[in-house]
Amino acid sequence: MENTLLTDKFNRQLEYLRISVTDRCNLRCIYCVPKGIVPKVPHDDILRYEEILRIVNIGVALGIRKVRVTGGEPLVRRGIDAFLKSLGDIDGLTDISLTTNGYLLEKNVDMIKSAGIRRINVSIDTLDKDKFTYITGYDVFDSVWRGIMRAYDSGLAPIKLNVVALKGHNDQELVDMARLSLTYPFHIRFIEYMPIGNSRMHTGDSLLAPEIKKRIETMGKLVPVKKNHMDGPAERFRFEGAPGEIGFIRPMSRHFCSECNRLRLTADGHIRPCLLSDRQVDVKGPMRKGCSDDQIANMFKTAVRHKQGEHDYGPDSAFKVTDQMSGIGG
Repeated sequence: MENTLLTDKFNRQLEYLRISVTDRCNLRCIYCVPKGIVPKVPHDDILRYEEILRIVNIGVALGIRKVRVTGGEPLVRRGIDAFLKSLGDIDGLTDISLTTNGYLLEKNVDMIKSAGIRRINVSIDTLDKDKFTYITGYDVFDSVWRGIMRAYDSGLAPIKLNVVALKGHNDQELVDMARLSLTYPFHIRFIEYMPIGNSRMHTGDSLLAPEIKKRIETMGKLVPVKKNHMDGPAERFRFEGAPGEIGFIRPMSRHFCSECNRLRLTADGHIRPCLLSDRQVDVKGPMRKGCSDDQIANMFKTAVRHKQGEHDYGPDSAFKVTDQMSGIGG
């Protein structure tokens, strides 16, 4: 198999693969899960760990260097410890990270570190226990915060806290969240809400980055932080003298598509070129029928050819992604 870099027709070099290992989650966040019973992908239709590892190895041969493990909630999947260790043993991967809702983090910090992972993202949209219960559906704020503190004490770094800014829910706490960066070396990431799949939110519930930044700047001047080559889409800042950072991720108000270097592997075995598009390439079906590594490499290349120059989302857009975020991987 030829070692070919995954470069698309817009000259973007795709080095980053986000892997959803499950569509299951132990929380029911209002911006991710609709009311009522949520259909789950049958277990037989979820990629097996050995299948994921095969795909990742082929991706690395094509130029993938960075991987993030997501869900759903990745820590709910049985055997995740052995999988993460195997992922860390793949030659050629220079960056492996994990996104979690934090509920199971406290008891898994040592396992995460032993797998060679040093960077984690934790989704936490409020510091108010009652609001946390409303947003997530469960009264587990204390468990999540203990997990974050356990990760901090263990030396995991950087720890990024993902905050989806929602009008009428947590918009009065944005300054409190940002203030954490004055005490801890956390990277606080404020994310514009994206209406993906079915949820209990609406496009109008999103608070856009310019307004978020305006509110946070009442604390003091935000100093820009230089981005690195493999950084994500966040616009990075910090308050003078602060150990932590502030970041803004703006999929709605400022499309960062020209900087996008990622592909996604969904829980049910598709390579997805763009989070905000339902277009994807089936890998699981052909793989379970016995396809070769070269054929899987061609599926990567097909997905790259399908990667569009820019998505169609915007604050007033009627466009909608129909697949659920939990299966795509956030």
